[in-house]
Amino acid sequence: MQVIEIARPGGPEVLQPARRAQPLPAPGEVLIEVHAAGVNRPDLMQRAGTYPPPPGASDLPGLEVAGRVAALGAGVEAWRTGDAVCALCNGGGYAGCVAVPAGQCLPLPPGFSMVEGAALPETCFTVWSNVFMRGRLAAGEVLLVHGGASGIGTTAIQLADALGARVYATAGDAEKCAACERLGARRCFDYCREDFVAALQALEPAGADVILDMVGGDYLARNLEALATEGRLLQIATMRGRTAALDLALLMRKRAVLTGSTLRPQSTQAKAAIAAQLRVHVWPLLAAGRVRPVIHRVLPLLQAAQAHRLLEQGGHVGKIVLAVRDAAAAPAVAATAAPFPAVTE
Repeated sequence: MQVIEIARPGGPEVLQPARRAQPLPAPGEVLIEVHAAGVNRPDLMQRAGTYPPPPGASDLPGLEVAGRVAALGAGVEAWRTGDAVCALCNGGGYAGCVAVPAGQCLPLPPGFSMVEGAALPETCFTVWSNVFMRGRLAAGEVLLVHGGASGIGTTAIQLADALGARVYATAGDAEKCAACERLGARRCFDYCREDFVAALQALEPAGADVILDMVGGDYLARNLEALATEGRLLQIATMRGRTAALDLALLMRKRAVLTGSTLRPQSTQAKAAIAAQLRVHVWPLLAAGRVRPVIHRVLPLLQAAQAHRLLEQGGHVGKIVLAVRDAAAAPAVAATAAPFPAVTE
């Protein structure tokens, strides 16, 4: 099968096409014939050598795919060959086939293209497990989403809005802010031009009940200022730094919760539990059209290096997806025509 390997730690140019034998599904796994694969920042970190795969995982990048079940490992009863699925992978998604624990698979939502399906798992698993399971966001509460134009951000805005929260976001320019507001954010603050703490407090004097942050660094102190009493701050990435000063007295006065998580190292059982909740709470919203993945661009698998460059440049709104089979790219253009058309190359 065709794969994209990381030849050595480095820039996008180290992503190289290669041929490998198809994997065999182990007991409890399904083999998926990959039609499309999502591109995520952990892929960039793995390529750079700063986020190695956990023991036993594939050395190939790729943490989410959509395709059809090609074979079943021993003991798998929930799926049949030919089923259209999307799946959270432990690695190996940049390939013609990938073996995935059966509990990390979900059915392709009705009317979704494979490209759209490939844009769902990483963002939906991350947002649901953090904002709703750890952060306990409830209808009527206030959510602040940093990086609102990212794949995670666009998913968080839509899900929280659909479930009755008042959503605010930050983004890096006027165009991205407008995109976030079209998706359901009441206001998106351009962090290059305004102080998001003061801007949020002018609209929500009590502050944010939940903040989803992928920035880190000096944002910690500002997030704590923006947080409501009994608020929950969820840290999921550290793009501006892994360390920061924390005002413990303010943390105590606000009775705030500071928590965080990473998805990839979690157990198969933990990921299956998240998938089960997604099937109950999120998949009906997808089927009803109330939540839809935002596709920024679709590129062929062999242009994985270009996909990584685009993600690193940061000009995207939503997800970048690799089409592993030619037929995968075409349906996404019509499916995401409003408000963000996908661009295929």
